[in-house]
Amino acid sequence: MPRPILEESRLHPAIRERVAAHHAGIVDEVRRAIGQDAVVVVGMRQNPFPRRARRALAAAGVPCRYLEYGSYFGEWRRRNALKMWTGWPTFPMVFVHGTLVGGAQDLEKLIASGELARMLAHPPAGGGASG
Repeated sequence: MPRPILEESRLHPAIRERVAAHHAGIVDEVRRAIGQDAVVVVGMRQNPFPRRARRALAAAGVPCRYLEYGSYFGEWRRRNALKMWTGWPTFPMVFVHGTLVGGAQDLEKLIASGELARMLAHPPAGGGASG
């Protein structure tokens, strides 16, 4: 089931560029990272779950790139652009070969099941992320 996203045709032409450019820099930075690195964790200060995800990866011997954007007290507008882009409501956002796999608990399940190791051993054709 595809997630609902307001069609661009439903945006008034006067605001389309504003919506498309909404904190585009942070989205572009994450897109570049997930296109270059096998595992990327996107998080924020003061939130224990990005640390939990990175600890789980370290324990599994999996290197990752960590991108940190603000804290509970700042940069929420920039982080909101990432939430709008991915549809994922919380941090961390964990990407494996450009695919969003969820947060810390989702990552722990992938590690425990062996799925993360399989994903890392068999990257998708075409490489990193798009869109």
